[in-house]
Amino acid sequence: MARVSVTYQDHVAMVTLTRGNKMNALDDEMVQAILAAGAEVAASDARAVVLTGEGRSFCAGLDLQSFAKLAGMDVESWLMERTHHDANAMQEVALCWRRLPVPVIAALKGAVFGGGLQLALGADIRIAGRDVQMAVMEMKWGLVPDMGGMVLLPGLLRSDVLRLLTYTAAPVEAEQAERWGLVTRLADDPLAEAQALAREIAGQSPSAIRAAKQLIETAEAESREEVLLAESRAQIGLIGKPDQVEVVTAQMQKRAPVFR
Repeated sequence: MARVSVTYQDHVAMVTLTRGNKMNALDDEMVQAILAAGAEVAASDARAVVLTGEGRSFCAGLDLQSFAKLAGMDVESWLMERTHHDANAMQEVALCWRRLPVPVIAALKGAVFGGGLQLALGADIRIAGRDVQMAVMEMKWGLVPDMGGMVLLPGLLRSDVLRLLTYTAAPVEAEQAERWGLVTRLADDPLAEAQALAREIAGQSPSAIRAAKQLIETAEAESREEVLLAESRAQIGLIGKPDQVEVVTAQMQKRAPVFR
């Protein structure tokens, strides 16, 4: 059974987890399907991505029955092998969306727990329904977050909040998640809002959007000197590009009456 669907319209990729009857819980097939979807979108002409899930929840985390087989595996080799750049396959489930050169908007509803939370964190922007509950769930099972959460969470949360959520595994309601920075904003219809935002982004200069995402990634990881150089390099690469000239011309035409 397919675990993820990918469709395209007007340069927007719609990536949907399709295991709604299981709250889109992550089994091995789902993991592989998410990685395949990320690779497909990366090779497409999409300018923005909406990441969502069928049914009543975005993703309730790992399917524990599916991963019970880990007890008989060489877990150390499985987790320590860097199969995707600097990450293992489970970490890449979240990080592939951060590596994508175009913005990713997650539309969240219902349960966003454990691995599902870390998947959502891979998006650039998270729009949540008012029914959302989020949890760093791993401590409930005597584990720690290990799907990229400790790369992504410290950039969003104060240290004390990160520690509270990690130590307790307590679910957080949507309003509190927004106050703490786990979600970008709340919406009555998060999917419709995510799609509208994706269309807006897709209408911008494709080159500038890609450069901006890469520049933000650099700004969050590198020194002041490297960030200033990266700004300059990015701008040099954009000035005079056909899509940049097109945007400037359109903006000048919109403003033309002001100068008459």
